[in-house]
Order: sequence, then structure tokens, then C-alpha cells
Amino acid sequence: MNIKIALAGNPNCGKTTMFNALTGSSQYVGNWPGVTVEKKGGKLKGHKDVEIIDLPGIYSLSPYTLEEVVSRNYLLGDKPDAIINIVDSTNIERNLYLTTQLVEIGIPVVIALNMTDILRKNGDQIDVKKLSHKLGCEIIETSALKGEGCKEVAEKAIALVKAKSKNVPQHTFSQEVEEALSLIEDILSYSMEEDNLHWYAIKLFERDKKVMEQIELSEDAMSRIEEIAKGCETTFDDDSESIITNERYTYISKIIKECVRRKNNSKMTSSDKIDRIVTNRFLALPIFALVMFLVYYVSISTVGTWLTDWTNDVLFGEIIPPAVENFLVSVGTAEWLNSLILDGIIGGVGAVLGFLPQMLVLFLFLAILEDCGYMARIAFIMDRIFRRFGLSGKSFIPMLIGTGCSVPGIMASRTIENESDRKMTIITTSFIPCSAKLPIIALIAGALFPESTWVGPSAYFIGVAAIIISGVILKKTKGFAGDPAPFVMELPPYHIPGAKSVLIHMLDRGKSFVKKAGTIIFLASGAIWFLSSFNWPMEMVDTAESMLATIGKVIAPVFSPLGFGNWESAVATFTGLIAKENVVGTFGILFGFAEVAENGAEIWPLLQQSFTQLSAFSFLLFNLLCAPCFAAVGAIKREMGNGKWTLIAVGYQTGFAYVISLIVYQLGMLFTGNGFGIGSAIAFVLVALILYMLFRPYKNVDNNVNVSKRAVGA
Repeated sequence: MNIKIALAGNPNCGKTTMFNALTGSSQYVGNWPGVTVEKKGGKLKGHKDVEIIDLPGIYSLSPYTLEEVVSRNYLLGDKPDAIINIVDSTNIERNLYLTTQLVEIGIPVVIALNMTDILRKNGDQIDVKKLSHKLGCEIIETSALKGEGCKEVAEKAIALVKAKSKNVPQHTFSQEVEEALSLIEDILSYSMEEDNLHWYAIKLFERDKKVMEQIELSEDAMSRIEEIAKGCETTFDDDSESIITNERYTYISKIIKECVRRKNNSKMTSSDKIDRIVTNRFLALPIFALVMFLVYYVSISTVGTWLTDWTNDVLFGEIIPPAVENFLVSVGTAEWLNSLILDGIIGGVGAVLGFLPQMLVLFLFLAILEDCGYMARIAFIMDRIFRRFGLSGKSFIPMLIGTGCSVPGIMASRTIENESDRKMTIITTSFIPCSAKLPIIALIAGALFPESTWVGPSAYFIGVAAIIISGVILKKTKGFAGDPAPFVMELPPYHIPGAKSVLIHMLDRGKSFVKKAGTIIFLASGAIWFLSSFNWPMEMVDTAESMLATIGKVIAPVFSPLGFGNWESAVATFTGLIAKENVVGTFGILFGFAEVAENGAEIWPLLQQSFTQLSAFSFLLFNLLCAPCFAAVGAIKREMGNGKWTLIAVGYQTGFAYVISLIVYQLGMLFTGNGFGIGSAIAFVLVALILYMLFRPYKNVDNNVNVSKRAVGA
């Protein structure tokens, strides 16, 4: 007998942590809505016949967000055998709103009363036995973070399925509403299963459009239901959906008063005290800037650099290349094969993998910030800024996800209901430096700015600035005009990050990077080696006479106004479209990374011969902001839904990157004493155009008001 158990709960209730505990899955735990966009499954540990389905975090079963649609469709369409409803015991009022809906759909429900360790620490008490009786379903106290009660709640759900038990909703609405629902149930009874009858009656009473489209009722039946709803609306002097919402909260307030005892309702929690500082209107942004500066400074300029230097100088310098070369010589391989392996594979892949330690340090810090609850505050903080420029704070959530990889960040944009905001988010998400761009940042910072602490952190803030500037410009165009969608999100309580979840997050991202290095970058390195080692008649030649050099010299003039008109840089930029790490891999091959490392030298002096600090920074800017890798472009196409918008997105990203890099380089040349020329004139014209686009008035758009706030009960 195969059993399916769905996990359902509010965002940040500990649902995905419990999923990991039950299945042993390495799925990452996030602190904002939208991480779990689609349902995920895993086998219950010790039960090969029991599948656990992790549904997106939702606040209700109303079809307002994609997460709610996904969860509702699964629960009503696929019909799991049981539901484990994870309830945050520290925010029980808000969480029980979903519970009252889950118990109505006819599937056995077990409540996992989660975070009870924090509840007890706060001195609060919940009468579990009485609450279970009031809700009409079993309740197990759990702490998913510590692994307490998780096994018991799963076994209770299995027992309910095997016993074919059905929980009976204990809550009732007011007499007038119950009479109205009873009349609707009578209309539905001829075409609806009894298990779901009450739930569908409520949804039709609320005029749920998706349910009305799903159920095939005659016009006469629909008009009778409409008449019933209007009668109730007249009685309560309110719309039908608000009537049901108020009825649910009235019921929840009643049982909370009977079952929950607070130690001190007026006492500020530790999270509240911290938030008075970190989300303060004046201090929030400086604190955020300082935190991100320290994260990138430590990752790129100090600890990360020490580890990377050891990896490059020792592992890929003194250990791997000599060992591989000695082996190849001993077996008598051909010269071209030696070059392929040493200069192509080790030179290309090794140049990229050398930056893995810096990436792991960055992933570690980001995982700590996310797990402790601070990243959710960043989205809240950025909403204040974004809304001043016509953007929704909800757009910042995909950008937070995009710090690991642009692909899931772009996919997370599907949680944004406003179509214009969603498209704008898709276009701008890749401006935030993802893990693939970190090796480029580290390479340029190490080679051209060895004593500077600002280059690495500046990459992150340049991405944020690019998003804000682009958001203002795009919002004032016809395709993106309109008020931003309201942003309401929960701020979870601060807690000490779990070592296991932090390490899982760090290692998962690191594993994805190594996997890409072993596949896409491996193949790309081989192709780059071939093109850089042979000429068109297929003769093995010096790099400067190769096919790659010929191609590079054709496209290099395009980048001359940006300061990096040498063919090596042009080729590296072009190969970065396959995967951004290829920029570093290409330099590794073209500058003989394996050879210089083996001889005890470094690649830095070779890069210094090709760049000035100004041209290097311009190169960095362009590669940070231009079109992302092919995988991300594919994600853009899937989310946009058509090729036209994909071309618009890629065209805007590349054009914006070119303009910004040109302005920085040309004005930099002017201010460093190189005189005024045609490049400087073009740069001033572009600056004037950007300022005009930024400060021209919005058309047909009302003044935006910041509506960002904590969710009820958060």
C-alpha cells in the first residue's frame, strides 16, 4: 500500500525543515516565501511505501498566489492520503487560519505543533488536549529544527490512513452563514462527493472564480447560489469573502482564549528588540550595507583569498600539474594530448575550481544570514527603497535567491502576481552577482586591485544599483507602467542558525558549482583549447595565430570603447555566455594557467599586462551586468513565455551593461587626464539620457505608498 502524506503550512513555520528530517533530503530551508515554488517529494525514512510531499508555504487555500494554487490543486486533485499541517506554535493565531480550511476538505489531518521549544522558552503554554478537541484532529508537539516529534507525527498520519479515519470539522460559522452554506450544499449534493461538499460550498459562497470555473453547474443553480450569497451580504453588510474571513478569525480568537496562556502579552520578544535596530528607518540601510560589505570582504579579500591562493599555488600548481605531466610522459602520450590535458582541461577547469574556496566562504555567510532570519529583513528593508522607485519589494526575493544562481532566482519571479512587475523582475534579477560571477570578481580584484577592499563588495551594490536604475527606467515605459503590487511578508523570529542546515546549503551550492565545472566548463575548456591551439588549416600553432585569435580580433573592436579591446578579453566575454565561469577558464587557457602555476608564477602579472585598473573595472562591470549564461536565458524564455520578450530581456541587459561600462571607462579616462574626445562626448550624452529617463514623470501612475508590513501575528 503506497501512502502519500502532504506537508502543508504557512511560510517559515518549519515545514521544509520537517521535510528534511522525515526524508533525509538535502533540500534547502529558506526564510522567505517563494523558495518552494513547486511541490517536492521524498520517501519517509524507514518506510519505502510512504511518500512525503512538501507543498509550498501558504497562508490560505484562496487562489491569490501561485503557491496557493499549487497547494490547492494538489490537495483537491491528487488527494493525498493524509495531511500533516505544520503550525508555528509561537504564531498560532495566524497559522490556524489555514488549519480551519484544511480540516474542511475531507482528508485526515494531523497537526504538528512546531517550535514548542521556543514556546516553552517564552513561558507560554498551550492546552494541546483541549485544542485537539476544538479543532477535531490529532495534535503532536514537535521541534523540527531539533528533530523532536517528527517521527511521531508521521506515524500518527500513517495510522490514520490505515484506520481510514476521517476528521470531522468542529468549528461552525454563525447561524445565518451555516444556513446559507447548507442551502448551497443541497444544490451541490447531486454532483459532488460528500467529503468535499462543505469546502466547495464555502468557496462558492465566497465566489471563488477558479472553483466556479471548475464546477459545471447550470445557470439556474449558479443564480440560486448568488442569491443566497447576496442575502447573507445584506444581513452582515459585508461582502461574502470578508464574512467567511471574519467568521474564521472569530472562531480562532475564541479557541485561542480557551487553549493558550501567554506569560506576558506586553513583553517584547528578543526578535522585536533586534528589529527595532536592524529594521529602523534610518539604521536599516547602513546596517545592511555594512553586513554585505563584510560578507564580500571576508569571502573575497581575506579568508577566501588565503584559501584560494593555496588552492591555486599548491593544489593546481605544485601537486596536480606535475603529477599529471609525469604520468603522461611515462606512458608516452602525444604532445597534443599533453597540451589538451594540461593547458586545456587543468588550465581551464583548474582556473575556475581555484576559486571554489572563496565561493564556499561566501555561501557559508549567506546561509547563516538566511537561516538566522536576517535575509527576510533585507527584503523588508529593500521594499522601502524599491517602492520609492515604483518597484515592489516582492521583486527582491528572487534577487536574494539569485545570489546562488540566477536560474532559480528567475524562476522564483513566478510568485509575483503583477505581470509587469514579474517581467521587470525577470529582466533585472541577473544583475545581482550569482556564484558563477564570483570567480570573475575575485580574479579582477586579485590581479588588478590586490590592496583594495572595495572591489569585491562593490560588485553586489553595483547589482542593486543597476536593478533600481533599471526599475525606474522600465517603470516609465509603456510595457511596465502601473502601480507595484503590495508586499506583505512574514518576518520570522531570529534564531541561532542550525549547523546542519547551514552546511547543507553551503555544500549544495558548492556541489552544483563543481558539477558545472565537471560538465559544461570541462567541455567548454576543451573547445577553447582546440580553437586556441589550431589554425584554420588544422595546424597546431601558437595561441596568437589560432582560430580563436582570428575570431577574437573580429569582435574585439566592439569592446574597444569600453577599454578592453584585446582579443583575449573579447573571447573571454563571449565564452561567458555559455557559463560565466568560462571567463576565468578562458583566461586560464589563453595565459597558460597550468604552466605558470607549475613554474611557481602567478596569472596576475599576465592579466596586468592586458588591463589597466580602469579597463579591468570596466571589464568587470560589463560581465556582471550583461546577458547571463545560456541556462539563465533559457529560464527567462520559460518564464516570459515567448521569444520576443526573451530577446527584449537579453537585449536590455547587454545594452545596459555596454552603456554603463562605456560611461565608466570614458569618463574615467577623462578625469585621469587623458583629454576630452569623442568617447567622452558620447559618455556625457548617455549620462544625460539616463538622467532624463530617471527623472521624467510617471504617466498615469498614482503616487506609491509603502505598504510593506509584517504578516498578521508575525
